[in-house]
Amino acid sequence: MSEQCTHDCSSCTANCESRQPQHEAPHPGSHIKKVIGVVSGKGGVGKSMTSAMLAVSMRRMGYKTAVLDADITGPSIPKLFGVHGPATGTENAINPVESRTGIKLMSINLLLEDEEAPVVWRGPVIAGAVKQFWQEVLWDDVDFMFVDMPPGTGDVPLTVFQTLPVDGIVIVSSPQELVGMIVGKAVQMAKMMNVPILGIVENMSYAVCPDCGKHISVFGDSHVDETGAKYGLPVLAKMPIDPELARQADHGMIETFAGDYLDGAAKAVAALLK
Repeated sequence: MSEQCTHDCSSCTANCESRQPQHEAPHPGSHIKKVIGVVSGKGGVGKSMTSAMLAVSMRRMGYKTAVLDADITGPSIPKLFGVHGPATGTENAINPVESRTGIKLMSINLLLEDEEAPVVWRGPVIAGAVKQFWQEVLWDDVDFMFVDMPPGTGDVPLTVFQTLPVDGIVIVSSPQELVGMIVGKAVQMAKMMNVPILGIVENMSYAVCPDCGKHISVFGDSHVDETGAKYGLPVLAKMPIDPELARQADHGMIETFAGDYLDGAAKAVAALLK
């Protein structure tokens, strides 16, 4: 490590020892085949929705799935699945909470007495909680674990990339041209950490007129195809603004939503086992 090191790997290109992954083993009772990070350089683009829907899609394909909610200060996975804590455990392990269809979930909100209580922690403590979710939760047998990341390229994404054996990431974006630059940051960080990128999911891509069926570009014309071409990445899905999806998510019924918007992304993830 250089004497001039600022400890901010997101803005550094040096290939020093602090960037080298030192993957930690999960709980001895956990057998996790593939770990997929769901990331973005900014908040509000739908990482949690994408994480949840991918887990649901893969579960419908017959795989055992799990979601590790690494967004400690903004946890939303329990709300999407309609589950509540407290999670149970023993002196040796924490048990994940299971959804209606058997998807295993762990989030800080499943450990708090008050789900609306803010988590006012500094970065290293937050990163430590994510490590605990990996090492101390008894996940049992999981084919695909989706890690719902917080936005940006700070402590938690760095901790996940260094601690968990991430097999690939899905980058979530939205149509605004500004997001193309933010996607670039996520791409560069993944390359620095030698993490494969499976592709891009564009959320809020369009809305469908209920009367004529026309696609309306609410946030302007999409730039995801040119962004994907710029970085040599496939566009896995373009998810519309769907009021029914929003309603199901608000009611904690994401597993009952019948849409297949992420089927292409799910197939790309499933290919990792082949």
